Amino acid sequence: MLKTPVIHPTIMEALARSGHFAQVVIADGNLPVGAMKGPNSTTVHLNFRPGLLDALTVLEGILEICPVQGAIVMEKPAEANAEIYDAYKRLLGNVTWDEMERWAFYDKIRDQNTTLIIQTGEQRRFANLILTVGVVKMAEESGF
Repeated sequence: MLKTPVIHPTIMEALARSGHFAQVVIADGNLPVGAMKGPNSTTVHLNFRPGLLDALTVLEGILEICPVQGAIVMEKPAEANAEIYDAYKRLLGNVTWDEMERWAFYDKIRDQNTTLIIQTGEQRRFANLILTVGVVKMAEESGF
């Protein structure tokens, strides 16, 4: 039995294959993930119903089991609301944060470094998030 909060077997397997600089995508319910699949990515559909599971819940789970060093979101039009960005920043803490032009963002998802795409039931616009996997920090050695 697993003692981690995330027990989805496909997500766990894809994360186990993800090393430093791998990309994990948390997609909203509107992203056409079938057209976004890269050569090394696995897609998991968690969008059973609109709103279930939302992107923040999935991000919280990923952060409990996987080190993250960076995040990329899509640049939103000036008139659009992307309050979810503030929630992402609060959860992510001190990681690099970038915004990318829409079509470049889609190309980044298709990159060979993307190992996992998780489609959520998130309904807020501009909720797609690309995470860059970090490294597990080693405990400080003492007495050596």
